[in-house]
Amino acid sequence: MLFFYGPFFVSGTAVAQQLVMGGDAERGRLVFGPCRTCHYAEAYMGHNNGPNLHRIFGKVAGKQTGFDYYSDEFKAAQFVWTPDLMFVWLEDPMGMFPGSSMMSLGVPDPQARADLITYLEQASVREP
Repeated sequence: MLFFYGPFFVSGTAVAQQLVMGGDAERGRLVFGPCRTCHYAEAYMGHNNGPNLHRIFGKVAGKQTGFDYYSDEFKAAQFVWTPDLMFVWLEDPMGMFPGSSMMSLGVPDPQARADLITYLEQASVREP
């Protein structure tokens, strides 16, 4: 699967898809702990230093209402967040989007990324 971002394509792999399908939400909740410095997964929490991630999949990047601190790179983004794209992004956020204001070294372990994505998917389903 290929994802288009600006002037280049990012490829997702069958391995990434298998890991996402095999993610564990409880482990993902623990992986998400450091992310809470800037992000929340619960709708009622609103935005923090980063945008709220409740129901992030299916949203156009850089366009959440009420969050005004996107980098120019994300304001210009024209892609939709999917679990596959999130999997690639979380491996090396600054490498993928160097103009981003997100200050994260990413989640290098593929299983931890899959767990985190599963947590975000389930957190989005639990709440209105």
